[in-house]
Amino acid sequence: MSFTANTGWRAGQVSEFEIFPGGAGGGGGGGGGGSTNLALNQLTSASGYTQTYVPGNATDSNTSTYWESTNSAFPQWLQVDLGAAKSFSRIVLDLPPSSSWSTRTQTLSVQGSTDGSSFSTIVGSAGYTFNPSTGNTVTITFPSASYRYVRLNFTANTGWPAGQVSEFQVWTS
Repeated sequence: MSFTANTGWRAGQVSEFEIFPGGAGGGGGGGGGGSTNLALNQLTSASGYTQTYVPGNATDSNTSTYWESTNSAFPQWLQVDLGAAKSFSRIVLDLPPSSSWSTRTQTLSVQGSTDGSSFSTIVGSAGYTFNPSTGNTVTITFPSASYRYVRLNFTANTGWPAGQVSEFQVWTS
């Protein structure tokens, strides 16, 4: 990268810079090797949210922003629309990496739909631990599935009475 000007500050600025192998089409952090984050910048929706913690924060590639469901109202869900049915076999969920977030276990399941109305279970309900000392990241792998809509259903959170996701990534492999 070579910077020659910046109208907002007297220096070059970059939030994230990634290099992927030729033809990989990374589409977001952590991919490489030909895998693509299908959820990056895609439309999102949710059963609810609180304050400014809107669903779109979960697919914006910024771990400092996040979605938070309505407090004390489980179950709650967060959904991404991939635009068309696409095959995927891994979901990566992040919370902000800040040490001010305590370790928490969120109980959730993963569902998929081709029409946005009728959902099938991809991964049954389980507890996933987010720990700041390991980056507050959880990876869920499963046999390849093909859906347009991918939904996370939250039923519990030991750290706060709401579902919380900073990044909702849906990977091709």
